[in-house]
Amino acid sequence: MDDPEITARVERFGSLKADYRERRRMISALKAGGLPAPQTPFVGDVVEALWKAGAFRLRCVLIGTVAYNTYDGLLGYRLPRHLTGDIDLAQFHAISFLVDDSIPPVLDVLREVDHAFREVPNQADDRHATKFTTGRFTVEFLTPNRSKDNYQGKPAPMPALGGAAAQPLCYLDYLIYRPARSVMLHNAGIPVWVPAPERYAVHKLIVATRRRDDLNGQAKRDKDLRQAGDIIAALSDSRRHHDLAEAWTDAWERGPRWQEQLVQGRSALPNDERDMLREAVLRACRDTKDDPAAIGFGPEPAVEPSPEPGNEEPGTGRTFGAEQRQ
Repeated sequence: MDDPEITARVERFGSLKADYRERRRMISALKAGGLPAPQTPFVGDVVEALWKAGAFRLRCVLIGTVAYNTYDGLLGYRLPRHLTGDIDLAQFHAISFLVDDSIPPVLDVLREVDHAFREVPNQADDRHATKFTTGRFTVEFLTPNRSKDNYQGKPAPMPALGGAAAQPLCYLDYLIYRPARSVMLHNAGIPVWVPAPERYAVHKLIVATRRRDDLNGQAKRDKDLRQAGDIIAALSDSRRHHDLAEAWTDAWERGPRWQEQLVQGRSALPNDERDMLREAVLRACRDTKDDPAAIGFGPEPAVEPSPEPGNEEPGTGRTFGAEQRQ
């Protein structure tokens, strides 16, 4: 006589296998249609291992270039590909303490993918690790630093992260507020949390202004601005001007330091993307009857025509006859 419990388990296993095969077929079809897979299968394997361990169930948010590369499906827009040598995950400190749950030891999770993974002791406190590396690829955990003195630059203990700590970063609370659901097109699909695309774009404008002036910093700054511009163009083309305007407004209303960096980042965009951002905010403000000048989009100064060659008063830069024409 059959055991009903065993029979039910066998039937459930068969159903799961069929579901997995069907999801793989769907992912293959999406990739064949032009949606991007992770930059390498290794990246997909690492993110999948973290998903299976429960990282995204515990509200970790995938950030950085790996998250950016999942935005095509969210935006309905084919973005240029960008490469990276790391996977960054962020979690609010309060969530890590309040969920009363944890992923398995994170080093064990990563070593299921590659035995070469090892902890990288934090420079500020070598009792904790926020990074794990194979030597060629790095996984790092981050958490928002809401004030200058939070954690004093030291790694923050994160009970939900399986023994890992997290590096506090400014501006991160803005980035991971109200994250979006996305899917990484790897194997049967990996459901992940990523920053809302409009917040990702505005955040990149800010961090671009904070890069160092060395060659590495300049390369990262250029990448920040390209990614911000690409997303702004996608949001503009898909008429999501309210999303972009709301993300900009939230950042602008956080104070003078934010405003200064937003203006600098906006000014560094290529002309086309800068105009798209301005037009999106102006359109949203027309709909909501808000004043765009209150969020940094006042009337642009008139551009005076250049004087004709040879028609300038020597030593002044003024054009002969300017007084008469005014």
